[in-house]
Amino acid sequence: MVLPDSLLILPLALAAEAAIGYPDGLYTRIGHPVTWIGRLIKGLDRVLNRDEWSFGRRRAAGILALLILLAITGAAAWALQALLLPLRVIGIAVLAILASSLIAQRSLHEHVAAVSNGLREGGIAGGRKAVSMIVGRNPQSLDEAGVSRAAIESLAENFSDGIVAPAFWLGLGGLPGAVLYKAANTADSMIGHRTPRHEAFGWAAARFDDLVNLPASRLTALLLVAAACLHRETSPRGAWRALRRDASHHRSPNAGWPEAAMAGALGLRLAGPRVYGDVRVEDRWMGDGRAEANADDIDRALALYRTACGLLFALAAGAALSAWTILR
Repeated sequence: MVLPDSLLILPLALAAEAAIGYPDGLYTRIGHPVTWIGRLIKGLDRVLNRDEWSFGRRRAAGILALLILLAITGAAAWALQALLLPLRVIGIAVLAILASSLIAQRSLHEHVAAVSNGLREGGIAGGRKAVSMIVGRNPQSLDEAGVSRAAIESLAENFSDGIVAPAFWLGLGGLPGAVLYKAANTADSMIGHRTPRHEAFGWAAARFDDLVNLPASRLTALLLVAAACLHRETSPRGAWRALRRDASHHRSPNAGWPEAAMAGALGLRLAGPRVYGDVRVEDRWMGDGRAEANADDIDRALALYRTACGLLFALAAGAALSAWTILR
């Protein structure tokens, strides 16, 4: 695939996913690409991650597992693209629909909006139930402000790794680029944890995911700063200030960028000390606004997110148009 083809597929995939998402009926019948990738990761974990092996051997096995995962998923995506691309208009349309399944604009919005609705309709219990679907921290440790901050933090972080990152790699590498990214990101979410079982085996997955998310996390932050320019109740100056000051203080090399930009834009403090299971994590605060967030702040964050998604689409469409104009 030449670059103009991949750039043409990108805005079509973004538009298709925003319009229809991933239909529930389709998920029920055949699952989702992430669930297929997840089964492969589970199989590799079961076969290659042996408790009796040494730390070094398990780390080497984790590297091998990542290479196998990327080889299988990348080869399948490349073969599918090679089959469809010669069909030109029809092939590009089908590739865009397939690629749209790797982007999560619509589902992310729905899950975060459910937290706002849960707080309004069911109080703190409704908010905790809804937020437990999108964050790993203990929901029972969260008050209304904690639930609201958790939803906004999840929105910011997942905007980067669930939307901007697959879009970025789709634009650069077509369907194989997006699939390879999604495989790496799914591996990190499943085995990239510092637990007794996965600290060694998941090391390669976690480090590789950090690497491939670097460009998208920075781009996401810039999109949020730009989106803040288009809303009355958000501050692009605050977003930029928080981004420069706080992004590097996050324990993740990537999550701090969108979270800091979101915090500064909304005049909030995000991240900070949190509880995962029974473990308290003493993270730095992002932003210097108020910590007492509420459902209205979730709605403001969603409005900013929708604008940033629109800017991402405009950027993708502009890149496609420019590439075709220059290289025709």
